[in-house]
Amino acid sequence: MEKTMTSLEKARLWANNPAFDNQSRQEIQKLIDENNIKEIQERFYKDLEFGTGGIRSILGQGPNRINIYTIRKATQALCTEVLAQNIAHPSICISYDSRHFSFEFAKVAAEVMAGNGIKAYIFKRLNPVAMLSFSVRHHKSQAGVMVTASHNPPEYNGYKVFWSDGAQVTPPNDQNIINNYYSITDFSSIKFTPFDLAYEKGLVEWVGEHVENLYHVAILSKAINPEMCKADGAKLKIVYTPIHGAGLIPCSRALADLGFNDLNVVPEQALPDGNFPTVKSPNPENPSALKMAVELLEKTKADIVMGSDPDTDRLGVAIKHLGEIVYLTGNQIGILKLHYILSELKKQGKLSNNSYFVKSIVTTSLLDTIANHYGVEVYNTLTGFKWICGKMNEIEKRDPMKQFIFATEESFGYLSHSFARDKDGVSSVSLMAEVALFYKRQGLDLIDALDKIYEEFGFSHESLLSLDYFGIEGQEKISRIMTNFRHKSDKSIAGNNIAMIKDYSLGIEGLPKSNVLGYFFENGDQFYLRPSGTEPKIKFYTMIQEQSGTLTEKKKRAMEKTSKLLSYINQEAEKA
Repeated sequence: MEKTMTSLEKARLWANNPAFDNQSRQEIQKLIDENNIKEIQERFYKDLEFGTGGIRSILGQGPNRINIYTIRKATQALCTEVLAQNIAHPSICISYDSRHFSFEFAKVAAEVMAGNGIKAYIFKRLNPVAMLSFSVRHHKSQAGVMVTASHNPPEYNGYKVFWSDGAQVTPPNDQNIINNYYSITDFSSIKFTPFDLAYEKGLVEWVGEHVENLYHVAILSKAINPEMCKADGAKLKIVYTPIHGAGLIPCSRALADLGFNDLNVVPEQALPDGNFPTVKSPNPENPSALKMAVELLEKTKADIVMGSDPDTDRLGVAIKHLGEIVYLTGNQIGILKLHYILSELKKQGKLSNNSYFVKSIVTTSLLDTIANHYGVEVYNTLTGFKWICGKMNEIEKRDPMKQFIFATEESFGYLSHSFARDKDGVSSVSLMAEVALFYKRQGLDLIDALDKIYEEFGFSHESLLSLDYFGIEGQEKISRIMTNFRHKSDKSIAGNNIAMIKDYSLGIEGLPKSNVLGYFFENGDQFYLRPSGTEPKIKFYTMIQEQSGTLTEKKKRAMEKTSKLLSYINQEAEKA
């Protein structure tokens, strides 16, 4: 029987392998010399895994870290799958954000593509995820790569893989790429052509303003009320922050194209900076990441704050309501957008009776209620825009006459057009500005608008509890939590009688198998739990709905029920 190597033995091999440059080898040798067994184990106990968004990890040397060698390995795995399609003159598009080494890793990926005889289309400057997806579709490429770790802290980077439809790769291609990845055991076997030589050979082509312009023309064509925006756009005072990411140029342009010219960008966060020096984490879901933007809103008496993450696929929103700053949840933003799109399209006579809307299973079911009210078909998918856009592609092939309206997930991702196949922070910014202006013209802010929707469709309150568990011990802890919830025999939880438990790892409701559990209560409330596919955490999503009583009473009951449920979940997670 072949002996399994220890992490220390693997580290020694890395430190002495001439396939790695001196800096890489010295970094590992230093850990060995210092007898830093814990760090060695973290870096070498496994290879990086492909999760829902490709690979993502802390920067550093070793097979469980992001570095030029794991980027090469991931790219070789992708190239092998692309070449297996037997397409003449294959190509792959590449974009990147503002993170440390994103541009360098993008060039490394292009070198491996060139080494495999595949043409690389690489953006001249950093650009958002949606632009990468758009580029894949525009160039009719076989795949795409986005070098990003999305909203993770600065010590992270990553690599997201897209397929020929412009969506993140799904089965069977994703599994084939994973298999290819794990089959590469010798880094020196990976083919690559130095970047400048690849460019001379015509195997690398820079992508510039032409494709960017086409994208902006496309998303502008999907504006719901462009005349309203042109007439009154300057009356909406906007504060925007790209949080040191890729969003400044495209988001500013998208707003200006529509007529939103009263724009204040947070100056300290305007320019790309992989250190993200003004925030703990560049995640617009977190109020702390929007702190400087809110301060600018107070100073300028603006109507709305909007912020995007480094790869500009998420949108965070804050406003001032009755003298208090309110940070909208991802579900609330989705509710406002879907309701605005459907009500306005219906008013304009443009809402097809063959329309559909897509969301993830952990996103508020109030959206289903709104869509059903307008006669719009709803599709629910697993968490992640790879599944949402995979569903879009499936519907497009099956019934090309169906009209795509909108897609969302609770984690602040939105798509309001079909020109790209991933969540789009750029069009999200311009659509949110439309919504805010629409209600401002009625003398309402976004919280007032939500209350109007709640009065008509019922009140819903959602919360997300995210528990971090790091390293090997963390993985084991998350596994125990999932096992404990999967095998519960309780008839009720936090005073709620359980009607049903859905285990999505069994491949139910026509969805791919996924390590997700859904608890459904007799009163209509729900909660889901799932380990993150890209981060060392487990997420719990609670969904409370209240239909009876005044809006104030419904809100009070929902908060009380949420508090009890979260308390129970925390206790159970602690015990695991």
